Amino acid sequence: MTTIQHAPATPTRCGPTVHRADTAPNRRRGGDIRVLLSPASVGSTAGFMGTLTLEPGEVVTEHWHPYSEEFLYCQEGDVLVTLDGEERRLVGESAVHIPIGVRHRIVNDTGTTATFVFLCGPLAPRPELGHVDTELPPGVR
Repeated sequence: MTTIQHAPATPTRCGPTVHRADTAPNRRRGGDIRVLLSPASVGSTAGFMGTLTLEPGEVVTEHWHPYSEEFLYCQEGDVLVTLDGEERRLVGESAVHIPIGVRHRIVNDTGTTATFVFLCGPLAPRPELGHVDTELPPGVR
C-alpha cells in the first residue's frame, strides 16, 4: 500500500541560496569547514550540509556525533580517514557513511588539496551537543 502525502494548503517557503564564498570558515577542528545549509542559514529542520577543504598536512581532529550520522563525499583529493580506529583511504569521487557515535578523523597526508561535501542529520537538540571532541584542536596543547 502506498501513502500519498499531499502538498500543504499553505506553500512552504524555500530558504535562500547560499554561496560558499559568503560563508565564514570554521577552523576550530582544522581545515576550512563551511556550513552552508543549516537551521541558522535556511531554517532546515532535518540536518545541515557544508563543505570542507583540507590543504596538504591539515587535519580535522577526532570527534563524534551523538545524534547525527554523517555522509562525507570527497570531491577531489586523497586523504586518510580514521573511523573508530580503522584507517582507510578516501579518494576523489568516493564517499563514506559515518554512523552515529563513530569517532572520526581526517588527515590530508598528500601534497594536494582535498575538497569535500558533508551532510549531517538528524540535528542534535541544541547545536553545542552536536559534536564531542576527543582530541585537542590544531595548535592547542
